[in-house]
Amino acid sequence: MRKSIFVLGGLAVMLGLGFVLAQQDWDKVTIKTTHVAGNVYMLEGRGGNIGVSVGEDGILLVDDQFAPLAEKIRKAVQNLRPGDIRFILNTHWHGDHTGGNPIFGKESTIIAHTNVRKRLMTEQRRGSRVTPPAPKEAWPVITFDRSVSIHFNGEEIKVMHYPRGHTDGDAVVFFTQSNVVHMGDDFFSGRFPFVDLDSGGDVEGLARNIGQIINELPADVKIIPGHGPISTLDDLKAYHTMLKESIVHVRKQIEAGKDLAAVKAAGVPKEYSGWGWRFISAERWLEIVYRSLTKK
Repeated sequence: MRKSIFVLGGLAVMLGLGFVLAQQDWDKVTIKTTHVAGNVYMLEGRGGNIGVSVGEDGILLVDDQFAPLAEKIRKAVQNLRPGDIRFILNTHWHGDHTGGNPIFGKESTIIAHTNVRKRLMTEQRRGSRVTPPAPKEAWPVITFDRSVSIHFNGEEIKVMHYPRGHTDGDAVVFFTQSNVVHMGDDFFSGRFPFVDLDSGGDVEGLARNIGQIINELPADVKIIPGHGPISTLDDLKAYHTMLKESIVHVRKQIEAGKDLAAVKAAGVPKEYSGWGWRFISAERWLEIVYRSLTKK
């Protein structure tokens, strides 16, 4: 029972539900800083990985985790370079990536896809769960539909929208000179992803988007996933293979007339038996794929 509550609580954090915040012991969270390449660093704390561009133009963050961690994040950034955080890029709307927006948005310019602003401005519902609108300070003030470029710290930081993947507002951030890409939650490294079907996500769309991104990346690129360690192009290819094979695996069973219970009972292909984790077990992943393919 305790394990079930923990898993549900973890999913709630990923979905941006505010009531979970009160259950966290934020004092125990530490922020780990890792140099990725060029001007780019990665911060790990609790929630989605943060990308940081540091240089003569100042500081830019990709995502900002949770509001109670804002001062710890700020301190970690100041240890890299003193100064103001000029820009925040949000890769999507979920609270473990945008929770710091109300704090940082008072002093920084927030940039995101149009659908991120729409979702942060309005109440979001999933069955009986309700996420209230974020405060105005959290709303992106610059939005884009397909792409936007920020010329900052000696490189073009190119932000591209890939539709109907993890959500309907996903952005992937390319640091073109540093040879780093921040994938947001389009990429869970070495593990099954959460695909938010209730926010416009789609498993087939995610697989298609990852295939397109792979074709655009150099072999020696460094990848910051939404969750997981700094990764390589081979790691992303392995993830893409898992997505494609999961779709084929579940579709064959649907075409054979199997319902969700039977699909779960059959399990995932054995080569992916170790990809389940505390938030997305193998059963939960099969349910996501099934729901996405059947639109149930």
